Amino acid sequence: MGDKEGDVKTGEVKRIDLDDVLVNELGQFGPFQLRYMILVAIPLIMSAFMSEYIFSAAAIPHRCRVPECGEDTKLVPFEPNWLLNAMPDRGTASSTCNRYQPVDNPAVNGTLETCPASLFDQSVTVSCDTFVYARDNSVVYDFDLGCQEFMRVLAGTLNSVGTLLVLPITGYVSDKFGRRIALIISVFNLALIGLIRAFSVNYNMYLALQILQTTLGAGTFSSAYVFAAELVGPKWRVVASATATSMFATGQVILGGVAWLIQPWRYMIMALHIPCFLIISYYWILSESIRWLLSKQKFEEARKVLENIARVNKKQISEKSMEGLLTPPPVTDESVKENKDGLIKTILRSKILLRRVCTTPIWWITTTFVYYGLSINSTSLSDTIYLNYILTVAIEIPGFYTAVFILDRLGRRPTLSAGFFFSAACNIAFVFIPQDLNVVRLVIYLAGKFGISLVFTSLYLFTSELYPTEFRHTLLAFSSMVGRIGSITAPLTPVLMDYWHGIPSMMFGGMAILSGILILTQPETVGTKMPDTLAEAEAIGRKGKER
Repeated sequence: MGDKEGDVKTGEVKRIDLDDVLVNELGQFGPFQLRYMILVAIPLIMSAFMSEYIFSAAAIPHRCRVPECGEDTKLVPFEPNWLLNAMPDRGTASSTCNRYQPVDNPAVNGTLETCPASLFDQSVTVSCDTFVYARDNSVVYDFDLGCQEFMRVLAGTLNSVGTLLVLPITGYVSDKFGRRIALIISVFNLALIGLIRAFSVNYNMYLALQILQTTLGAGTFSSAYVFAAELVGPKWRVVASATATSMFATGQVILGGVAWLIQPWRYMIMALHIPCFLIISYYWILSESIRWLLSKQKFEEARKVLENIARVNKKQISEKSMEGLLTPPPVTDESVKENKDGLIKTILRSKILLRRVCTTPIWWITTTFVYYGLSINSTSLSDTIYLNYILTVAIEIPGFYTAVFILDRLGRRPTLSAGFFFSAACNIAFVFIPQDLNVVRLVIYLAGKFGISLVFTSLYLFTSELYPTEFRHTLLAFSSMVGRIGSITAPLTPVLMDYWHGIPSMMFGGMAILSGILILTQPETVGTKMPDTLAEAEAIGRKGKER
């Protein structure tokens, strides 16, 4: 803070910063913050439940139904011994969706036990009219989506599109009406629309509710994350960030376990979403973010929260510090202009802020592209989709907590840049490892996922620290929103393997290298206080050499 601003007084009271009070008086991470983190961990876990489409819309083996052989339902023996009499070997590319043409006026009738080749003209194949499925625990079975792979994966695409649409909405609600309101509304929408989706009567209804759920409820994670990041002191921000992302990964593990235990997809969705309604109670048991209250000059509410923090942490906050926190910022021509201009004009007037707004979304696109791309291309990790999913998301937790040990020691920029470069190296190396070296391929894959998981944790923290309190959630949400371009395009990467098996991995590596370089264009934030004003945000990293 410059000398001029430091000398500004309102009456005889000098304004002070919340971080200073947390460090010197209230405690950076005491019982109050611990209670807060436990409460916030629950919606963070629940935010992972929107990924249940991975199981409710999972691909299931299917083939043509053969009515000539007595198959009159979707669930009959999937691989009878006469199957090759009626259709090509299912190991070929198009055999799943084709069968042999039946002959007219056959001499014999087929049954589920016996179906002779004489019933079919094996020189002619035709497309399937109806299908038989190996399992019934997916919308693919209920809504008869056999050989409509594009329609099936549309659920995942719409999930990502909805996540993109929600972030500016949640950011606006959070910055305008409070973090608590944004969190409760998001979780309530997630629960209500998710529960209704369990009763979908057709696939169009399922898809419509999928995008509606994410558009109105996917702000749960960002709302809860900002809650966690804004209350702890500077030394605990990394732990808070890693804990938030680890809770999301824990939610994914729980999701995999619930899907494994409750395989009918409708019951699985209900089991996941009904408990989410408990978050309505947070309106009474969760205090509003103190930083938000101070930034909005809601000083009476802020005083009560500060007194509560001091009481629970068994600390004392001096009246001088209390008055310093509850003193409105000095009214200057610059601040009046800032408030009048609003977010867009403020960004355009500030070259430093504009550069950050143009750069941070690229990091986010890369991170979601590589993160989700690696998950989508990891189906060979195990024989069951449930265990495969649990292993894939569980490997993220060590990556998240590695950030705790190195972010404050090495700094934000070196950690993020190294994480991107490490993941890039693993992805590029993966392309050239022979297919028969399964163990080596698995280790390199997991290392790449570990690297991008480290980045994911660090990226939320670094982005939050670059922006002022007034616009923090909006600009964090904007970066994350644009970043969803990566998660939308990631499901398309397996198709590229038809042209060359290494295209997806090379794309992951190339994007990671680009972002690793761009990280180095921004200032280091380690050891700095979280900026409350535009001037403080612009001053990060200056210290006499950065303008």
